[in-house]
Amino acid sequence: MTERGERTGQPDGGGDDSPYSLAWLGLREPADARARAGELVEPLPGLLPGTAPAVIRDLGCGSGSMGRWLAGRLSGPQHWVLYDREAGLLDHARDHLPRTAADGSPVSVRTRECDLTRLTADDLAGASLVTASALLDLLSLAEVERLVTACVEAGCPALLTLSVLGEVELSPADPLDAEIAAAFDAHQRRTVDGRRLLGPDAVQATAEAFRRLGAEVRVRPSPWRLGPAEAELTAQWLRGWVAAAVEQRPELAAPAAGYLERRLAAATAGELRVVVGHADLLATYG
Repeated sequence: MTERGERTGQPDGGGDDSPYSLAWLGLREPADARARAGELVEPLPGLLPGTAPAVIRDLGCGSGSMGRWLAGRLSGPQHWVLYDREAGLLDHARDHLPRTAADGSPVSVRTRECDLTRLTADDLAGASLVTASALLDLLSLAEVERLVTACVEAGCPALLTLSVLGEVELSPADPLDAEIAAAFDAHQRRTVDGRRLLGPDAVQATAEAFRRLGAEVRVRPSPWRLGPAEAELTAQWLRGWVAAAVEQRPELAAPAAGYLERRLAAATAGELRVVVGHADLLATYG
């Protein structure tokens, strides 16, 4: 399973096709950090062990941005296990995670190269917390339900962040905004190798799956808010967003070319503002 949200930005519309795009990941990381719902971190200290290292399994870790954001917000020793199917990203993430927690306790790291869609409760056994970023919308309903079942059976809370919602606001408005957005959302829900991706439906499906199995679920908004200071990220996002819409509806190619040119010019001039809707989800047990 390629976590394109964390790697190439495709679920959010990023424009780099390489699964090893550390440049794209570096570009989006500050926006991700600002967007994450920090209030969902507040319950975590009560869920983690007091003195023994907290074992945090980060699924589809990409460049390791979740670890860089979260490790320093938690106190006590931590042991991060980073999962991805790209060895290059795993190496980068391992080498760039913090080595100390909020209180100076040690943080250790190891990596596992694997297919996330095949994880079971046995794979997650002993975890204090499961995390992921920009992953859920790339899964099918069956894969989400399998992941949720693994978390519940292993008894580990899950903090699953930055899943797209199909909500995009651009200011100033353009007549093609709604049509491009609808085509992009359809692309998010496309069928790939017999798997129908959940796309913008992923957060609701995941929350429902956890609740069916008795978990308490909290969902909070975590939107990107892009303005003149994020013009480069906005431009990359626009290129990928429009490209996915055209891939879904090739008849949009001609009008979309003009649309993209207008939007890129506005971003370069510092005149475009974009809000890209995401949501973060925390699942815990009584």
